[in-house]
Amino acid sequence: MRQRPRTLAVLAEWAAERHGTSTALRFRSPGGGWEETGYEALRASVRDIGRGLLALGVRPGDRVAILAETRPEWTRAYLAVLAAGGVVVPVYPTAGQDELLWVLGDSGARVVVCEDAGQSDRVAAVRAKLPELRHVVLMEGGGDGALVLDALPGRAPLAELLARADARTGDDVCSIVYTSGTTGPPKGCLLTHGNFSAVDDATADLLGGGPDDSSFLYLPLAHLFAQLVQLSTLVQGGRLCYFGGRIENVVAELAEVRPTYLPSVPRLFEKVHAGVLALAESRGPDGRARFDAAIRTGLEVAGLRDRGGEPGGELLAAWREAEEDLFSLVRAAFGGRLRLALTGAAPIAPQTLDFLRACGIAVFEGYGMTESTGVISLNHPGAVRPGTVGRPVGCEVRIAEDGEVLVRGPGVFPGYHADPAATAEVLEADGWLRTGDLGSLDADGFLALTGRKKDLIITSGGKNLAPSPVEFALQQSRWISRAVLVGDRRPYPVALLTLDAEEIAGWARREGVEPGTRPGRHPAVRALCQEAVDAANRQVSRPARIRGFAVLDGDFTVADGALTPTLKLRRAAIARRYAREIDDLYEALREEKIHEQAIHETDAV
Repeated sequence: MRQRPRTLAVLAEWAAERHGTSTALRFRSPGGGWEETGYEALRASVRDIGRGLLALGVRPGDRVAILAETRPEWTRAYLAVLAAGGVVVPVYPTAGQDELLWVLGDSGARVVVCEDAGQSDRVAAVRAKLPELRHVVLMEGGGDGALVLDALPGRAPLAELLARADARTGDDVCSIVYTSGTTGPPKGCLLTHGNFSAVDDATADLLGGGPDDSSFLYLPLAHLFAQLVQLSTLVQGGRLCYFGGRIENVVAELAEVRPTYLPSVPRLFEKVHAGVLALAESRGPDGRARFDAAIRTGLEVAGLRDRGGEPGGELLAAWREAEEDLFSLVRAAFGGRLRLALTGAAPIAPQTLDFLRACGIAVFEGYGMTESTGVISLNHPGAVRPGTVGRPVGCEVRIAEDGEVLVRGPGVFPGYHADPAATAEVLEADGWLRTGDLGSLDADGFLALTGRKKDLIITSGGKNLAPSPVEFALQQSRWISRAVLVGDRRPYPVALLTLDAEEIAGWARREGVEPGTRPGRHPAVRALCQEAVDAANRQVSRPARIRGFAVLDGDFTVADGALTPTLKLRRAAIARRYAREIDDLYEALREEKIHEQAIHETDAV
C-alpha cells in the first residue's frame, strides 16, 4: 500500500514534506497566462487561511460551505477548512435559491466561502433564514468590510492549527456532500476522513500515477468525483490543472495543457467522437467509409496487442495509414500525452469507447455513488469488460433477490446528516448499502447496471419497464441529446426527445436543409429521430419498445429544474412540465390506432 496522510486534515502538511517545490496547482492568471503553485507554497497558503478561520471562531466539527466554480481557491479553502478541524459542505454554483437555502440551513453552515460578490449576494438574499451562519468570505473582490479568503483578519497561532489538524481521526466527518436528489430536497451524506482514505487506497494501485502526472480538472469540485481526483493527485505529487468547465472549450484546453490523466463525464468523449465523425461525413460517402475502415483496423490491432501480438503485412500497412490520417490527430486533440481517462456518472456509448480504443486512447468506465464515497466498481488496466462498470473496488457487492445492487466496505458512508429515517432506508444493520440501482454480476465478478429501482415504469397492463436501457440506446444517436421514457399507468411507452443542437445544425448545413427555429418539427429531422427510435427498439424487449415520440423545442437544463446539478433527469418535474405534450402524444396515437382499425374493417368488408 502506498504512503498517504493519516487524514485529509494533514494533507497539505504531508504533501509539502514529500513533494517540496514541485508544482501542485496550475491555473490561468487574470492576464491569460499560466501560474503555478508548488506544494510548499500550497501549504503556506493553507496555513494562512486555516489560521484565519480559527480567528473567525471556526471550531472542530463546524460546517464551512464552499460555493464556487472549480478553481485553485476551492482547493486551498477545502484543505484549510479540514486543517482547522472543520467539515466541508460543497455547494454547486449552479444550485437554485431553494437548494442553496436548504443545503446551508440543513447543514448548519457557520461560514460560507463564496467565489465572488455575485454568489455572496445570493447568500445575502436568504441569510435571514440561516440563523447558524456567522460569516461570508469571498475568494475574489471585497470592499465595504467584506472578508476575503487570502486576507482574513487575525491569525491564530500556527501551533494551534497544527494541533487541530493532528487531532482529527479517520472516524471524524470530513465532508457533508449533498446528493442532488431527483425528488425532494437533497440529502447530506456524511463522509469521514476514513471513507476518503479507503477509496484512495483501493484505487491507487489500479490507476497508477505519480509526480509526472497532470490531471485536467474541469468537473465541478462540488461533485465527489472531482474531489477524489483532487485527493489522489495531491497524494501522488502530481499537478492539478484547473479549467472553467465549459465543455465546448475543453478540447482546445486539452491541447494546450497536454494532461496525462483526464477524469470526465461521457459527454466530452461523445462530443469528440461526434465531431470527428461529422468531419469524415463532410468528405462524402468515401469519407465515412474510410473512417469506418480505420476504426475496424484500429480495434483489430488493439485486440492483437492486448494478446501480446503485433500487426504485420496488410494489417500493419492499413494501421499505419489510419495512424497518420486519424489516430494521431485524435490523440493530439487530447494533448498527445494522455495516459489514462476515467469516466462515470452516466453510461458511455459503446461506439465511442470503440472509437477511442481504436485511436489508442484508454478510457475506463466506473461506477459509484456519494453514499459509497464515489467508488464501487471500476474497469481498469488489465481488467476491462465492455458493457460493464468493472469489478468491485475495495468493497463487497452482491445482488438482492429483486435485482438491487448492495455494497459493503470501508468506503460506505455512516449515514445522512440529521436524517436517521433516511439512513435506515439505505443502510442495513450488517453494513450493506442499498444503492437503489438494478444490476447483475457475471461469472468473473464484473458488474452490469440496468437501471434505477425507483425509475421503474409500470404500464396499465402491469408490465415493469426499466427506462434506462432504451433511453441509453436512444442517446447513442448523434442527433439526440436527451431521451425520457414515459408510460407509467399508460398502455405502452412513448418518449420525449431533445435534440443535440450542434449536431443538427451541422447536418442541416451539409444537407442544405433549413430546419427553422423549431427543428424538431421539420419532417427531415423527425425522420432522423425515427431512425434512432427504430434502432433503439431493436435493442429492447417488445413491451419496452417506443410506440411514439415527441421532439421538444429545447434541451433540459439545471436552471429549468429538469436536471439535477449532476445532470440526472428529474422525471417527475419533466412529466409535470410536459404533461400536455405527453397527453397529446397518447391522444394522437389513439386516434391513429382508431383510424388504422377503421381502414382494416373497411378492407375486410
